[in-house]
Amino acid sequence: MRFPPSTPAIFLKIAAALAIHWLASNVSLLAQDARLVQTPQTQEDAKRHFRKHVVPFIQAYCIDCHQNSRPTEAGVNFSPAIHTPEHAAFTDQWKRAAARVAAHDMPPEGLEQPSDEERQMFVEWQKNIKYLSSKDPGPFVIRRLTKSEYANTLADLFGVDPEIAGSLPDEVSGAGYLNSISPLQLESYLAIAEKVLQQCAPVLQTREQSLTPETSEDGSADFPVTRLFSEFPAEQRSGPPREFAQKLLRLMFRRPASEQEINVSLDVFALAQKQDLSYDESLRLMVKAALVSPQFLFITPVEPQAAEKGAEKGAETEVGQKSELEGIVPLDNHQLASRLSYFLWASMPDEHLMRLADEGRLQQTDVLATQVERMLLSPKSRALFDGFGAQWLGLDDWQERTFDRSLFPQMNTEMRQAMYDEARLLFECVVRENKSVGALIDSDFTYLNGTLAEIYGVAGPLGDSLQKVKLENSNRGGVLTMPAVLAATSFPNRTSPVNRGVWVLEQILGENVPAAPPDVPPLEAETQDASQELTMRELTELHRKDPVCANCHKLLDPIGFGLENFDAIGRWREFDATNTPINASGTLPDGTSFSGPAELKAMVLGRKNDFARNFTGKLLAYALCRSLEGYDVIVLDRIMEHVAEKEYRLQEVVKAVVSSYPFTHRRIDTEN
Repeated sequence: MRFPPSTPAIFLKIAAALAIHWLASNVSLLAQDARLVQTPQTQEDAKRHFRKHVVPFIQAYCIDCHQNSRPTEAGVNFSPAIHTPEHAAFTDQWKRAAARVAAHDMPPEGLEQPSDEERQMFVEWQKNIKYLSSKDPGPFVIRRLTKSEYANTLADLFGVDPEIAGSLPDEVSGAGYLNSISPLQLESYLAIAEKVLQQCAPVLQTREQSLTPETSEDGSADFPVTRLFSEFPAEQRSGPPREFAQKLLRLMFRRPASEQEINVSLDVFALAQKQDLSYDESLRLMVKAALVSPQFLFITPVEPQAAEKGAEKGAETEVGQKSELEGIVPLDNHQLASRLSYFLWASMPDEHLMRLADEGRLQQTDVLATQVERMLLSPKSRALFDGFGAQWLGLDDWQERTFDRSLFPQMNTEMRQAMYDEARLLFECVVRENKSVGALIDSDFTYLNGTLAEIYGVAGPLGDSLQKVKLENSNRGGVLTMPAVLAATSFPNRTSPVNRGVWVLEQILGENVPAAPPDVPPLEAETQDASQELTMRELTELHRKDPVCANCHKLLDPIGFGLENFDAIGRWREFDATNTPINASGTLPDGTSFSGPAELKAMVLGRKNDFARNFTGKLLAYALCRSLEGYDVIVLDRIMEHVAEKEYRLQEVVKAVVSSYPFTHRRIDTEN
């Protein structure tokens, strides 16, 4: 593709102007606050209980160290929180405070202590803080496409290899979604756009001179944008390509373009013509402009003015719910299509979804459910594991994890990939076969190849591809005993009962485990002067002698001990590194006892509702691209009532999330 030397500079100015215009017009959306409106009797009852019981508790036991008038301890400040306890800014603070109080870490030893009844009241109140919030779907998170979403979208539009976006930096885990583009990032996007156009140059030509889908050697002509070029009538090549712009922007923006957006695209075409570019080159410059436009790079809602038309108080929405409050609107069909496809596929909506959105049918409950089923059966749904499942299991940084190669030389690239794929294939099986979420905890099968069979100690004619294998050993099966998870919760050179215990409590059961107190030394440092080598259980029990550590570890350690038969890369063992027989028994503070992984899994399945709720809450937060807060928790309650009736089947969980109030609605700024 040929461009005059002056074109890039001119194009940068256009792209920058487009970005500035878009950001300015959407500043109210980017700055949506967390103000909550008032609702009925449950809210008033919750407020009354908070004032009568919780505030006195905080004033008696917490406020002296955690207030405005002095440097706050551990960054916790209750002064503003007791005035607006429902505010999203304090959600994590309340959870951490309840966990500390429940563990008897707070108030610190030596200060006045609350009674057991007072502690229980404060901890139990956390379950009711949701009633302080009114019915509110929360802010719509305007965000830039992640690296994988951007790459997948390019692949679906042009047929290029997703690795074309490999030069973009990886997102920082836990940093949230970004809503800005720096000049350096814009240059990166421009460079990738140029690569896309160069790779597709043979098919990005109009019909008069193009390869047709039948004659394209690599099949790249059979993708939306390349097909648009091949189908462009030669007789329309004499003037401004308005129809081409409309179709192009519908694809790129994932919705019909406004007249203003179409005119901007035509201005890019006119600029290219003035630069003596050919007709086809001018069309390709329109594509390049769209590729770096904020409307393509960002996930955005419909313009506020359009949304407000459907925000009349009491108006019936297409998903069978009423918009009861001013400023709350249902997502329009095209935005719902985008939210759904980036949730399940990490890519743009396909033509089927777009057609339903064009027809205004996607908001219908039965249509939406049917689309979820269709999309989960698609190979593209692998993105749900790569995006959500891997993060939930702690495998999102799996390839970067380090292992002691002198102890574990098996942990090469092939082994890492096999371990990751085993977890992925189990997740996909539970999704596509619509099994209960309990199958993620315990199953009588897994997926192995010749490489991974070594870890399992399984003999057989297994090749390079992972195959479904029936498990005869009840100690195996499910994510708790998968090598990838066991390795991810270990240290590079040894197991960690503490890490494994925390992982089960937080990622499986949804408990809030307080962080370790400052200045607590690691296990090895505590015993470096010991005259004899201790087992891991002895090391951990020695650690628990510190009263500061004991309260949490009496819950964490038994769970971790239950997995000690697995070494740091998930191999079964009967003896530990000191050649001492493994003791995998444990007793929880409530008296529940178990011995070994099979009984531990059974205990976890005994809390199936807790696991299902935690899993569903994390999935809902992932779908919304934000933490759950306020009214979201009430929504989660209703989802759990529904999925319990459906035996916690995973497709039902996904459908409940997709049809939920915060997924299908959004708050808009009504002051502008």
